Amino acid sequence: MSIFGSIMNKIFGHKPATGAPSAPATPAPEAPPSPSAPPVAPAQPTVTPAAPQVDVDAVLTEMATLRPGGNWRTSIVDLLKLLDLDSSLSARANLADELGIHAGPNGSAEQNVALHKAVMRKLAENGGVVPDDLRD
Repeated sequence: MSIFGSIMNKIFGHKPATGAPSAPATPAPEAPPSPSAPPVAPAQPTVTPAAPQVDVDAVLTEMATLRPGGNWRTSIVDLLKLLDLDSSLSARANLADELGIHAGPNGSAEQNVALHKAVMRKLAENGGVVPDDLRD
């Protein structure tokens, strides 16, 4: 899986910390058809609603309360650490290649800032709700 794909999975798949998990609903058993019952028409196809957008800021803020330290809002290294992903120089260089970021030498502040903004922009392009100040 791509590094950006891992970032998306961690954020978009995050389940909010809530109270006790609810028990899954079990469907009621169907009664067998009666021999004299009229035939049942096949079910009409249903339209699946679009997946709800994910509030990236809210998810990351919640994750940061559970794992304090660092500043994921400005640091790509801290963002990757918050998500339990590899934040090494080589991982960031691979992420930069994946996203087409060619700002400054690998590991430079210039590249890290550009990489953080590119990740936020890409999250927004893929259905994440990202505040403008995190993208630009």
